[in-house]
Amino acid sequence: METPRFLSREQAIAIREEFGSPVFVYDETSLRANASEVLRFPNAFGLTARYAMKASSNAAILSIFREVGLKIDASSGHEVERAIRAGIPAEDISLSTQELPENFAEIAKQGTTINACSIDQLKRIGEALPGSSIGLRFNPGMGSGGTAKTNVGGPSSSFGIWHGKLDEAREIAEQHNLNVFRIHTHIGSGSDPAVWQKTAAMSIDIVREFPTVTNLNLGGGYKVGRVAGEQTTDLQVVGAPVKEAFQKLAEETGRELHLEIEPGTWLLANACALVTSVQDMTDTGSDGYQFLKLDAGMTELLRPSLYAAQHPYTIIPVEPTEETGDYVIVGHCCESGDLLTPAPDDAEALAPRKLAKTAIGDVCVIDGVGAYCSSMTAKNYNSFPEAPEVMLRESGKTQLIRRRQTLDQILENEIPL
Repeated sequence: METPRFLSREQAIAIREEFGSPVFVYDETSLRANASEVLRFPNAFGLTARYAMKASSNAAILSIFREVGLKIDASSGHEVERAIRAGIPAEDISLSTQELPENFAEIAKQGTTINACSIDQLKRIGEALPGSSIGLRFNPGMGSGGTAKTNVGGPSSSFGIWHGKLDEAREIAEQHNLNVFRIHTHIGSGSDPAVWQKTAAMSIDIVREFPTVTNLNLGGGYKVGRVAGEQTTDLQVVGAPVKEAFQKLAEETGRELHLEIEPGTWLLANACALVTSVQDMTDTGSDGYQFLKLDAGMTELLRPSLYAAQHPYTIIPVEPTEETGDYVIVGHCCESGDLLTPAPDDAEALAPRKLAKTAIGDVCVIDGVGAYCSSMTAKNYNSFPEAPEVMLRESGKTQLIRRRQTLDQILENEIPL
């Protein structure tokens, strides 16, 4: 049976008692340790490590990462503003976005750097900001992801300028006298270091076509193992060949590239748990399943429904027991897709978990929910409020970093007829 990654039985029970459930609990010790490891990523001529803030954008998390030396990767103009409001200097933010905001020129003038992610974006930036410095995000033609939905490279992905349009991109940049100082690529949240390294080599080939480039941003995509059998990327292993490739380029051309990386999942995934309660139980007979119904679901944790993602679940019984049972865990939404224990690679198949014998009222701790959980949910579906967030400080004390949403807040933008 699973045990919580960083929460003790006593802590989980106390947190539920103080803050209610469901509640996200971040572990400051893990956040700082992960950031320190990222800042040790192998590099030949300097490193800028950016936190992909879409993973979880709470100001408390941004503050901790800023303090330890991480900068920010933003995916929308809204994230840029949110980071600035959290105290991040504009010049520490890089924007790569599917939707170029209307005020992109103002954002750039404040100091945030922008990576043009399409030919149209490049044209718009060139027309509005001739002579400015920009980055170019390319799709190198290869990607890697646990599913097609997490693969952001290759011909099935809309992210970045297709590598076959390199000459067109260069002509547009020259037409507007743009200084291309950064090439950016990102292949997705895959688990194959060899693919990542090969794509890095392809990215260096793109750099060769732009003599003004000083920075190469290789994105993130470092796999994190949440459950047994899943491997976590060793940053030292995956980064060593890339460092050698940078050194080789310098020997050949004299160009010493500054490396940028943008991890999100690697920094956050296993640094957060969702404390929930078993609010109901049911079964479908001797040939069916036993179901645990939590007071959380796709309104807090969408990844299982979306990706068939696997998470560790720990039952903390009100009355401790050595007995076990096989349970399918579902959420509280009136939605058949609100399944929290799908089979690997099949979001519709039920996959029972062996857990401590459970009763209504028991605590259920879900681990591995730091990245793309609180920030990516079926928000307010069935009018459920957003769950609060808590930081477990290094001192062992807990601190509220986001209040539970109220029904009034859900309704405040509605205008009755």
